[in-house]
Amino acid sequence: MTKGSRPIDAAACEAAAKVCACFNLRRASRAASQYFDSVLQPSGLRSTQFVLLALVRAGEPIAPSNLARAMVMDRSTLSRNIRPLAGAGLLLAGRRKGARGTALSLTAKGVRTLTAAVPLWERAQRHLVEGMGPARWAALAPLLERVAAAPAAR
Repeated sequence: MTKGSRPIDAAACEAAAKVCACFNLRRASRAASQYFDSVLQPSGLRSTQFVLLALVRAGEPIAPSNLARAMVMDRSTLSRNIRPLAGAGLLLAGRRKGARGTALSLTAKGVRTLTAAVPLWERAQRHLVEGMGPARWAALAPLLERVAAAPAAR
C-alpha cells in the first residue's frame, strides 16, 4: 500500500470479482470441466485428456509445439499432460519421416479409447448446448475463440 492510500473495501472487491473476465471465464471453465469429467469418467479420460487425444488424432502426426499452440499451453504444461497418456499406452512420440523433431500420434489403444469416449463426449456436449440453448452456444463459441486469441494479439 502506498503512503496515504486506503485499503480497498469488501464491496469494491466483491464488485471486481463479479465483473472480472478472468475469474468468470475460469469459473465457467471449471464448471464445464467438472461436468465433462464426470460424463467421460467411464472412458478413463478427463476432459483435457479427451481433447488432447482428439487434437492428436485430427493432426496425426502432430508436432508438440503445434499441439501446445492449439491447447494454449506452454510446452512444459503440455509435457505434464502428455506423460500419463503416453504411460497408459495411448500416445506415441516419435520422429517424423523427413522432418526434424518429434511428433505425436495415437497408438491402437489410444484410438480405441478415444472411439469409446466420443459418444460420452457427444452426450455431455449435447446436454451443455441444450441447457444453455443452441442459439446462445452458437453465439458464444466464436466469442470464446476471440477471447482465446485476444492475449496473443496484443
